[in-house]
Amino acid sequence: MADELKVFTGNTHPALAQGICDYLGIPLGKAEVFQFSNENIFVRILENIRGRDVFIVQPISSPVNQSLMELLIMIDAAKRASAERITAVIPYYGYARTDKKDQPRVPITARLVADLIQVAGANRVLTVDLHAGQIQGFFNIPVDELTALYTLSNYFKEKNLSDLVVVATDIGATKRARDMAARLETSLAIIEKRRLGNIDRTETLTIIGEVEDRPALLVDDEIDTAGSITAAARVLVEKGAREVYACCTHPIFSGPAVERLAQSPLKEVVVTDTVPVPPEKRIEKITVLTLAPLIGEAIHRIHTGLSVGAMFEG
Repeated sequence: MADELKVFTGNTHPALAQGICDYLGIPLGKAEVFQFSNENIFVRILENIRGRDVFIVQPISSPVNQSLMELLIMIDAAKRASAERITAVIPYYGYARTDKKDQPRVPITARLVADLIQVAGANRVLTVDLHAGQIQGFFNIPVDELTALYTLSNYFKEKNLSDLVVVATDIGATKRARDMAARLETSLAIIEKRRLGNIDRTETLTIIGEVEDRPALLVDDEIDTAGSITAAARVLVEKGAREVYACCTHPIFSGPAVERLAQSPLKEVVVTDTVPVPPEKRIEKITVLTLAPLIGEAIHRIHTGLSVGAMFEG
């Protein structure tokens, strides 16, 4: 086991990395990470990490391809600087939605990204709420998957919403929503929908479950363009829900997402900071909860050889 813990970050989410270091009571590692004028990325680690336990914090989020390349190059730099162990801390695993061949002649990009991370030299991965659990199996190194379920459910427990119903945005989100409903000790409903091709449009069909005259909480792993979640909110209101909330782990908020959320009947959208939410996207109805203590505690446990799974027991 390396003697000293070091945490570094690329340019994607330095605020989260700083929050993690604040939790751990250590300074953020010093490194240069920038692009030359020809768009080639350069990395130089500015302190000695020989024989150290190194954690590199970098969500694979916008700009996605630059974030991924920064991560890979930082891993390579740490490996060549003789770090004893390198953990890629990837709060948001980009390309995760391309996790299977669901039509002819398409790639499995989530597996490709896993291969790239391993070839670069990572010894293990720490991530949060993967889009699909089987992505862990794409790696031949240890993968610790944290969940924001407890952070999000505790927030709604404190709101003490009477007769709340948790609603899965589609069949695929049912397990996540069921776990949330169990934490909040309430019932579950499911929105059945049909996706139209590869474009970000969906056709909402029916609601399975009772939502009339009840506050509803929509649960998903991420909000991208917000088309699905805002359509779901409108259907819930049409079906008589008293008020509608939404929560997700990953606030991607691409394209028209924030405008759609602002104009939707959603009363509040609760997200975490696995990816940065810039000030211009922090409208009044969006609440951002930090996962820095959760990720920081996991890093501490990995470094000291304690169980990460024990964080979520009981």
